[in-house]
Amino acid sequence: MTSGGRDAVLRVAVVGGGPRGASAVERLLANWAVRGEARTTAARAHGADRTTAPLAPRVSRAERLEITVFDPFTPGPGRVWRPEQPREFLMNTPCLFPTMIPSEPDLAPPLAGGSFLEWLRARQADGAGDGDADAPAAEAELATDGLTAVERDETATLGATDYPPRALYGRYLADTYQAAVGAEPEGASVRHIRAEVARVGRTLHGWAVTTADGRAREADAVILALGHVPSKPTRAQHELVDAAARLGLTYLPPSAPADVDWDVLPAGRPVLVRGMGLNFFDVMIRLTEGRGGRFKEGAGGLEYFPSGNEPRLIAGSRRGVPYRGKADLDSYYAPDVRLRWLTRAAALAPRKAGLTPSFDADLWPLLHRDTLWAYYSTLARTEPEAVPPGFLAELEEALNVQDPSWEPSAERVVEALPEGRRLDLRGLGAPFVGRHFDRRADLDEQVLAYLDADAAGSARGQDDPLKMAIAALHRGRAVLKEAVADGGITEESWVAGLRGWFEGLVEGLASGPPSVRIRQLAALLRAGVVSTVGPGPRFSVDRGAGCFVADSPWVGGPPVYAAAMVEALAPANVVGAADSPLIESLLADGLVRPKFVAGADGVPRPASGLDVTAPPYRPLDVNGHAVRGLHVLGLQLSAVQWGTAIAAEAHPFGAPGEADDGAPYPSGQRTLRDADLAARDILGL
Repeated sequence: MTSGGRDAVLRVAVVGGGPRGASAVERLLANWAVRGEARTTAARAHGADRTTAPLAPRVSRAERLEITVFDPFTPGPGRVWRPEQPREFLMNTPCLFPTMIPSEPDLAPPLAGGSFLEWLRARQADGAGDGDADAPAAEAELATDGLTAVERDETATLGATDYPPRALYGRYLADTYQAAVGAEPEGASVRHIRAEVARVGRTLHGWAVTTADGRAREADAVILALGHVPSKPTRAQHELVDAAARLGLTYLPPSAPADVDWDVLPAGRPVLVRGMGLNFFDVMIRLTEGRGGRFKEGAGGLEYFPSGNEPRLIAGSRRGVPYRGKADLDSYYAPDVRLRWLTRAAALAPRKAGLTPSFDADLWPLLHRDTLWAYYSTLARTEPEAVPPGFLAELEEALNVQDPSWEPSAERVVEALPEGRRLDLRGLGAPFVGRHFDRRADLDEQVLAYLDADAAGSARGQDDPLKMAIAALHRGRAVLKEAVADGGITEESWVAGLRGWFEGLVEGLASGPPSVRIRQLAALLRAGVVSTVGPGPRFSVDRGAGCFVADSPWVGGPPVYAAAMVEALAPANVVGAADSPLIESLLADGLVRPKFVAGADGVPRPASGLDVTAPPYRPLDVNGHAVRGLHVLGLQLSAVQWGTAIAAEAHPFGAPGEADDGAPYPSGQRTLRDADLAARDILGL
């Protein structure tokens, strides 16, 4: 901070203008306003001018706050959520879920803005949707609310439980950021520099933030809110890039779908797609509906009518099937599913007792009980004839056993049910394990049956036992996020349990797309536009044939050849593999270091994120010392937080302060609280 009495300025650089960076700006402004009110109150109490009122030793004495946001894209949406991206890309959460503005009562009150749903309803109340929905996007004029005709039409038709276009959420982020900046309190100012930051380095009195053009700007504090950064190709991916260049093939490496030029993929030709997670559905919809194809409800269900411009997609993943679709609910969490064993109090009890639990031995058994109960209690409610008399009472007694014998006890109770009605939870992660298919056509037939059953389960919502078991996992994940953060479980179980097997299982079951995407994929399989490779696929290059090739050890018949291949995978969120001049320079300068975590063999290995202090997260330098004046938010905290990419939740599940055990559920606004803590630390509050 520069000196000069009344003219002292606190300069804060926020590197990254996406949702995390925008939250940092909003929290800096909100806390600056609270600080100003406190100074005024203190001055009045002492009968003095506000400039001479005493402050606590740590409180910044700056009279002005200057915030500079560095990002090549518009602050708020940043690159990932930019409003100009294709409308076909949907969010993975319904309108009622996300927010950029906190609602926790103990945080500094927001100066402006609200949740996405509040923003949406405000525009609906203002008469959004009266514009010409058929007007081309390029010709759409902006209304007085700043929305295009297409955006006004979208806001008019979306309900609380609908899944909005990511582009529209980007508009909300841009509007909300501008509202916060427009309400900046006295003495605060915000500017945006549309440039990439290449280096952040120490100076004699603070920091120098250097953009890609070589210009350096001074700052007293820096917040790193980098979000998704490109990743260096793996060795296998590098070989594919090299082969594509030599053989004249088309290879699209892992990337955000909005950043890809999909026009390079030719119509009518086969395209191999590796990965069937969330990015896969973006690839699927962009190359079908995005190329003029139409989905239409028919007598036999959803049908697809090709435009003729589609490529033929052949997709493969480790499990051989895509993520499961979300259940159709009136809320984000299934209201009927209450956690009875993995309560927040139970999950946090070891930490409060000074113990570090194991995920597999201490936390998973609690969530496993909740998952079993959700499944079988729903089964008993919806199909009472499927369970024998007294079944639930016996199961509850077994689940309440406090020692490890609960699991065999529960298994004995469940054996009273037909095998087809029993829940094989871990088996859900590999539905085709051990099965062999003579032809890919036989595989596709089974994949189609899998998709139809999944879509039907989603439509049943809270009346589907399997979807409610997944709902328990989904709800439990929110509790686990708080319990495991910041060293909440042993390093071994973080590596082998939480990140080793559980993360893949819960992602595939509970992090899937809206159910409409599952129905659309089924329609595309029926139309012959999409087919699958099989479980455990192998992708390589046949240099003799001059093509990419894919096959599965579990599927007979010839392999699949194609001159184009798409990696439907998000870039790896690993700081050590980041293709980022900024991260590389921070590591090279020793200002940050990856966190090392010991696995079952006791050997420390680099984790995905940075090594940081406890909140407010300051990076640890190469010598293990906390770096003052530098803070980290978001994805680069993935070594100390789990689920860092999930947006802040507008409304906590369950009533605030209410849970079955009397303890409050977590708010779901951890990312906003992290931003608030960083802001308060910088301001000395």
